[in-house]
Amino acid sequence: MIDITTFYHLESYRIFYHTAQIGNFTKAAETLHITQPSVSYAIKQLESALGLKLFHRQSKGVALTEEGKALFHYVEQSFAILEAGEDKLRAIKRLEAGELRIGASDSMFKHLLKPHLHTFMSRHPHVHLRLSHGKTSDIERRLQEGQIDCGLVHLPVDEERLDVHPLVHVQPVFVAGESYRRLAEGGPLTAAALREHPLLLLSSGSSSRIGIDQWFAAQGVTVDADIELGSVGLIIEFAQLGFGIACAAREFVRQELREGSLFELPTAMSIPSRTIALATLRGLPPSLTAAEFVSMLSASFTRPAGVGEAE
Repeated sequence: MIDITTFYHLESYRIFYHTAQIGNFTKAAETLHITQPSVSYAIKQLESALGLKLFHRQSKGVALTEEGKALFHYVEQSFAILEAGEDKLRAIKRLEAGELRIGASDSMFKHLLKPHLHTFMSRHPHVHLRLSHGKTSDIERRLQEGQIDCGLVHLPVDEERLDVHPLVHVQPVFVAGESYRRLAEGGPLTAAALREHPLLLLSSGSSSRIGIDQWFAAQGVTVDADIELGSVGLIIEFAQLGFGIACAAREFVRQELREGSLFELPTAMSIPSRTIALATLRGLPPSLTAAEFVSMLSASFTRPAGVGEAE
């Protein structure tokens, strides 16, 4: 923290810096828009504080002493650094610099954020983008630790320190490859009927996995994944290869369903939809860069809608 004494020292150094450059108290005062006695007083106070003479007084101005030259070398560098800092802040204000840190799952980056990130970076190509993937609990922790500016999470989020803005609803469905076509074309499947086949699910502890475990439990079925992976993309690939039945958001497998590499398996009991929200740390103003992205993303999702509508 800078106290009032330090402030006066900084002002004295500013006066010293300009006086040394100009070599005249009166002209330095004109440049600084202060009086000539104020310049003389500031230099006198600085010399008194340092116990050294900084200027030789001459008939037409002043010149630095050897000690003054030594001090000016460091003062000049300091003001150059301050000026560079101000230039950097002006660039950040214009979004010509700065950093944007976002956390989300791989599937959210691919199916939700990618087009918006492309738009943002096209507008602000000098912003440094940092992306980190993880499940909802990871994103919550990183927000609280200040590692990211914002993140996409599955609701509900039981965390008072976060502000959440719902963006989009997604519908979990069961899908499988060609070898399960007949099963997909049959009638609705119960949880027990699904459990008779190999299941490809996300890792335990993820909010998506917790939701599907609860769906099975509501029908009296305890489920253990035959293949448990941390990436929706990998689960989809394994399902396409015929390794079993996968659970994924319908919005994240639209292309595969359209192409026929995956088939949706209807269920007798509906699976609750899930809400994806934008989360930020409550009470902490975001950086200008993050605020601009959050505003742009929120405006893109004017109401909870399907991912296809958002894209």
